[in-house]
Amino acid sequence: MVGSTKTKHAKKTVICLLLLISFVSLFVWATSNTNKGRRFERTDVHSALLPPTWWFHSEEQRERVRSLQIQDGWFSVLGTDQLGRDLFSRCIVGGAISIGVGLFAACIAVLVGTSWGTIAGLRGGKTDELMMRIVDILYGLPSILLVVLITVAVNALLSNIQGISPEVEEFIQVFSLLVAIGIVSWLTVSRVIRGQVRSMKARPSMEACKVIGVGNIRMFTHHLLPALLGTIIVYTTLTVPTAILSEAFLSFLGIGIREPLPSWGNLASDGLSQLNPVHSRWWLLLWPCLCIAVTLICMNWFGQTLRKKVMPLTGGANDV
Repeated sequence: MVGSTKTKHAKKTVICLLLLISFVSLFVWATSNTNKGRRFERTDVHSALLPPTWWFHSEEQRERVRSLQIQDGWFSVLGTDQLGRDLFSRCIVGGAISIGVGLFAACIAVLVGTSWGTIAGLRGGKTDELMMRIVDILYGLPSILLVVLITVAVNALLSNIQGISPEVEEFIQVFSLLVAIGIVSWLTVSRVIRGQVRSMKARPSMEACKVIGVGNIRMFTHHLLPALLGTIIVYTTLTVPTAILSEAFLSFLGIGIREPLPSWGNLASDGLSQLNPVHSRWWLLLWPCLCIAVTLICMNWFGQTLRKKVMPLTGGANDV
């Protein structure tokens, strides 16, 4: 029984590693340089708005595809956008940016939430009451509106500063976006960590630490943090899908990741603008939305699986 369980875990680990290696390889391929620039940025008016190569083409599209394949070895699995850029490579690069923003924002949220919840749980009394009332107030505010306000304020500030290079401006915009998403996503984590800390404070081992004079910092690093690590990992994986969805929503509105950087949100926004009753360029909207849906389902499934395995071992999130 134990051997079969280890075999299943080994197979899952191998599959995850293969998927990670495949995604990294595709990202390197999508960002590689060609004779017309980086692959995901390469434009060609002759290949604009072509459907996937496996889809039914009109006679005019077949001629364009045939000439492009002869001249440039052109091949597009998912089609091209209005500037002739390969949608497959843009979805890969956009996915790396969206997932990267989600991971960093989740790390910020977990770091802030863990610190806030630990301080509230350890201090107790009026400090705990005050900190939890602040959390309750923030819960009542629309988080996505706060992210929008922070992002718009940063963009307005950048527009008034002269002499900033486009690369630095892009970096500041992306950094402000992930910070804005992270600082409004820590509330649930703080309540869970606070409940865990309060329940562990009542254990005899913690009481013994207090009796012998162990400080709060040492108690946290040597006793609480190892016990909280599983819960922190679980809620990190559960926060990542929310952060990815927030980034995609903001980029869809045009206030998140902006051109020339691709993300699933602005790719979906471009695809929606190309939908009309006469020419339905369905591939421009379908693939970014499908990438978002599959990623969110997989991340939520992974987080819920971890939660079922880890939370029973840590006693659950009591007293939140």
